[in-house]
Amino acid sequence: MPPKKRAAQTDSGLTSTRPTKVARTAPSTGSSQPLGSSSADPRLAFQEPAHTEVDSTQEPSTQDLSQSDDEQLELYGSFDGKIVGVRYYNGVATMGEVVICKREPSNPYDPNAIRVDNVYGQQIGHIPRTVASKLAPYMDNGDISIEAVLTGHKSAFECPLRLHIYGTCDAIARGNLEDRLKRDKLVTATQLKQTRKENEEHRKKMGLTSGRGTAGFPGEPEVTLEELTKTSQAVNLRASGGDIVQTLAMSENDLANMPMAEQPAKLRATLLPYQLQGLSWLTAKENPSFPPAGSPQSVQLWKCDSQGRYNNIGTNFTVKKAPSLLSGGILADDMGLGKTVQIISLIMTGGPGTTLIVAPVGVMSNWEQQIHRHVLEEHAPKVFIYHGTSRSDAKSLKKYGVVVTSYGTLTSEVANGGPLALLNWRRIVLDEGHTIRNAKTKAALAACALNAKSRWVLTGTPIINNIRDLHSLLKFLRITGGIEQADVFNSVIARPLALGESRAEALLQSLMKDLCLRRRKDMKFVDLKLPPKTEYIHRITFWPDEKRKYEALLSEAQGALEEFQSKSNKGQSGRFQGVLERLLRLRQTCNHWTLCKDRITDLLKLLEDTEVVELNAKNRALLQQALQLVIESQEECPVCIEPMKSPVITHCKHVYCRPCISKVIEIQHKCPMCRANLAEDNLVEPAPETSEAEEDLDGDTKSSKTEALLKILQATLKNEGSKVIIFSQWTSFLNIIQRQIEDARYTYTRIDGSMNTTKRDAAIQALDTDPKTRIMLASLAVCSVGLNLVSADTVVLADSWWAPAIEDQAVDRVHRLGQTRPTTVWRLVMEGTVEERVLDIQSEKRELVTKAFQEKETKGKKTKETRMADILKLLA
Repeated sequence: MPPKKRAAQTDSGLTSTRPTKVARTAPSTGSSQPLGSSSADPRLAFQEPAHTEVDSTQEPSTQDLSQSDDEQLELYGSFDGKIVGVRYYNGVATMGEVVICKREPSNPYDPNAIRVDNVYGQQIGHIPRTVASKLAPYMDNGDISIEAVLTGHKSAFECPLRLHIYGTCDAIARGNLEDRLKRDKLVTATQLKQTRKENEEHRKKMGLTSGRGTAGFPGEPEVTLEELTKTSQAVNLRASGGDIVQTLAMSENDLANMPMAEQPAKLRATLLPYQLQGLSWLTAKENPSFPPAGSPQSVQLWKCDSQGRYNNIGTNFTVKKAPSLLSGGILADDMGLGKTVQIISLIMTGGPGTTLIVAPVGVMSNWEQQIHRHVLEEHAPKVFIYHGTSRSDAKSLKKYGVVVTSYGTLTSEVANGGPLALLNWRRIVLDEGHTIRNAKTKAALAACALNAKSRWVLTGTPIINNIRDLHSLLKFLRITGGIEQADVFNSVIARPLALGESRAEALLQSLMKDLCLRRRKDMKFVDLKLPPKTEYIHRITFWPDEKRKYEALLSEAQGALEEFQSKSNKGQSGRFQGVLERLLRLRQTCNHWTLCKDRITDLLKLLEDTEVVELNAKNRALLQQALQLVIESQEECPVCIEPMKSPVITHCKHVYCRPCISKVIEIQHKCPMCRANLAEDNLVEPAPETSEAEEDLDGDTKSSKTEALLKILQATLKNEGSKVIIFSQWTSFLNIIQRQIEDARYTYTRIDGSMNTTKRDAAIQALDTDPKTRIMLASLAVCSVGLNLVSADTVVLADSWWAPAIEDQAVDRVHRLGQTRPTTVWRLVMEGTVEERVLDIQSEKRELVTKAFQEKETKGKKTKETRMADILKLLA
């Protein structure tokens, strides 16, 4: 009978022993042959990763599609042992080196075999048979994760090592696991007592709280901006958690003293001093070199000792010949500082060859426009937008200086062996590079598969949720030495950082100072002379009838949560989706009660008795509403563990990304969640998004929030030339606002997900050039990246997004290079409601990311324990 859980294969072909969720086959076996077995020493060159989406869509029949291999784990203890059989393998080993243990159940001599590899995949030997017989069942069941380090030199027959054993942090499950580990003499009672104490101290250290203000809202119908600001709380939300990237990267003084490149002769634009410094840095990073032998300096974590040996200070891996160094890095300048023009300058001065730029669809045309704008016409490179029907063959692409494509097109091209995958590019530039922050997504795998001399990531937010966001970027850049592997990165940097270990922080700082350039708008030497930005939290009091409706929904949500917890504590399956749905409705009620007019839970009761729904017109509409719930709840796809892209719902009521579930259908024809038979015609797409106000929305009736919003508009638009961007995550709420500003006879424009690029460009053009168009209604998800909205000077965030980085990016569309007026940001928050608690969670997000360098989250999906903690805060 196959074991319940399976070890997740890493991108390098190594196997992690990290616990995962339920799987359906035995662990994968590893070859006993070294990776890259050629005549050359495989440690001297970069090992091309196996670009297979192993945990998601390419092998769905052999893995659980909802697994999360990043579950919060705790140290239980350590076991000193040895590696045997080393004389049969040629894996080089160094004392202090991080090594990888993985199961080898198909070993013909021992079904419990555990092999030990160095970080480049060369086998060193095996764990002794007696120890392996104890460890193997735990590893096969996913009960423990093992991290190992060599504690001595390799002899002719064996090599000493220390195994660190990690397991669940759930209190009840930990007690059971401790008893078993003690019985098997893998850890001692003393060790367990000590690690319990240390873990508890760490949890207390991470337990951060934040307070709330108490400002109210005036009831007068006519107010001025001065009166509004007096009754609002002025804040600097970004300062509450600091800047993790700047904390790790070069200091402001070092940045100010960086060398400057000469002004490129081929550029029409005159670069600012800090941009010339950026060009000098970019050029140097495309041509990295080692310091002299014996120097204390490291390059990309590699040091060269006095004897000419190269040692990786992260993994302690040592080679005799110079390893390959990556060419490129991360340009993480604050949004609005001109990352685009700096890369254009690099293209114009960095030698011949074609540059591939991968960008979100909405900003592809911006690259072509910026190249023509900033480069002298006689020197301008030929630019080709490789997207949609505009495709070409590999030979033709070589004729262009710059090729611009989208992440979606890139993914498709690599999967099908298209021209983008065939060329060896001069450089690859990932615009909004945090798009690939999950290394297991198709976009990330596709980007890593491309061939190029140099690789660049452009992003104002290289770390959004946790430090593992950075790992994917390092893997794309092709760093060497072992840190490019997820398990090694976790063992050497991510886990010890969470425990506050200074060595891990030092390693991370070394990497960031070497590979990441980060300048902020508020740095003195940048001297953008940007007008000031002032942010307010504007608290609003419910009207009495609204408060009654909200409290009724809150009581129902608290009851649903209690029911879920009660069932979970009894080992029964509760319906967590019901809790989330009620939470969503609470947040929407804070905007306008009409958004909750038709309760989706009530509608779905009509479908509860049927596992597979007949796709008639009525049921299709109900499923579309259920799908919209998942979209608005910002849930992740169970296959790729990423925010939904092109989401669809199945006739068995489960939601996936369209590309993910299509691949599953192609291979196994079953729903990964319930195993129901599934075909393409069993999928339902979302109802078309429309900019028109919906008939069943009572948009003519004001709510306390829309009245407050109209007062801000009224007061702001009295200032000649002022223009306002109103962001909301719900297009249905934008519809309501739209009706009310029409009634107030304001001229507006709008951008949302229903609009193509031409319509979006027209909307921005109206805001930029029409003096009568002074308001833009904007979908937060659509407008948080890639747009220049400096013609506005006021931002209204009508509701709060879970991830503060999304809001920050939206605000920076307005407060950026080119802004000539002071910027004002209003965050509308209903007093004493779930909206205030969302702000608290945002604050903790910033604090945790900065102070602990990782959130208590999995990749895009929280552990049950921490997610429940957030829900409890929201429904308190």
